[in-house]
Amino acid sequence: MANIRDYLKEKEKRQGASPNIDYREKIRSHKLTIFYRVVLCFLLIAAVTAFLVIQWRNKIFTQSVVTASSPATIVQGATVKNLGGNVLLYSKDGASCIDTAGNAIWNRTYEMQAPITSISEQMVAIGDYNGRSIYVMDKNGEKGTINTNLPIRDLCVSANGVVAAVLDDSDVTRINVYNGNENTEEPIAYGKATMDKSGYPISISLSPNGKLMAVSYFYVDSGVMKSSVAFYNFGEVGKNETDNYVSGYDYSNTVVPYVQFMDNDSAFAVSDDRIVFFSGGERPMNVASNLLEEKIQRVYYNKDYVGLVFMNQNGESAYRLDVYNSNGNKVNSRLFDIEYTDIVFHKDQVIIYNNMECQICSIKGADKFVGTFEKNISLVIPTNSVYKYVTVTSDSIDMIELK
Repeated sequence: MANIRDYLKEKEKRQGASPNIDYREKIRSHKLTIFYRVVLCFLLIAAVTAFLVIQWRNKIFTQSVVTASSPATIVQGATVKNLGGNVLLYSKDGASCIDTAGNAIWNRTYEMQAPITSISEQMVAIGDYNGRSIYVMDKNGEKGTINTNLPIRDLCVSANGVVAAVLDDSDVTRINVYNGNENTEEPIAYGKATMDKSGYPISISLSPNGKLMAVSYFYVDSGVMKSSVAFYNFGEVGKNETDNYVSGYDYSNTVVPYVQFMDNDSAFAVSDDRIVFFSGGERPMNVASNLLEEKIQRVYYNKDYVGLVFMNQNGESAYRLDVYNSNGNKVNSRLFDIEYTDIVFHKDQVIIYNNMECQICSIKGADKFVGTFEKNISLVIPTNSVYKYVTVTSDSIDMIELK
């Protein structure tokens, strides 16, 4: 028996490690091989993605081509707006909504002398200046009608259908907040303003969730022109405060004619000498203020960026667009010559256009497309694709693709 054991030991030495040790080494080697292959695949995917991103950033399109077209009747004199990717048409006689294939979704008739509209994402509110009715619709149909019983001076809507209306009541101005998702006359919140106390409300805005309201007031104090921006919270935090007031800021020798929420946590206000940014979903706080030396021509925004258009003073181009992010940092300043009718921020693109000309660039300023449309257009609606857009003409809705 001893000879047999000696023989087996000698054989094992000649063959190397034991079978169990050799098997574990093979498993370890196989796992390492799989790991290295997975890492290599990820590196290849990352490299291809980076290459495509760089190619896209450097790609410049030279023409726009109509790839699909649907007939549509655009009533002369109607204003055309983007309503959550559908087309909103409104005039003194009524409003309607059609999809990008030209199909009618809803139609609302009314008679107004001076329609006032407010759009938040897929929701729109339409009222008549000095009228007493507000119609609330989303991209799919009518939500409710509000009867104010007092003349309307201004209004705004949130993405979930909350409506705030500035109403004239003789010696006071009322700000009523309604649930626009139903037919109602009763406000869910209300307040009043007088020139000798709070001032006159010249701009209002609701956060998309309808929880916060910003109001810009103008007043004169001892012969000095002043403005204030006040924030009201209709949630749990605001219930514990007088009149739901949670924060506010005063500005001397300036008028603040424009206040606007970008999302549920960010807002900005524009005066004749500055742009101010606010942040906070409960008690908005002033996070940035940028002084302005030139007269603002127009203001454009989305949830990420604010654009201010100025006349260009140095003569190189007709206009200058300064772009700020929601933190109040200026991210770009761009010159352009197009006699624009609209400017749209979409993702990281800036679309500047009129009825025939279009200029598309990145937020950082790189040109992506400078050219003309095949038809006379009144509206450009971005799509999920960065090189495909919906355009509205007098008789059609077209899909265009940049080449």
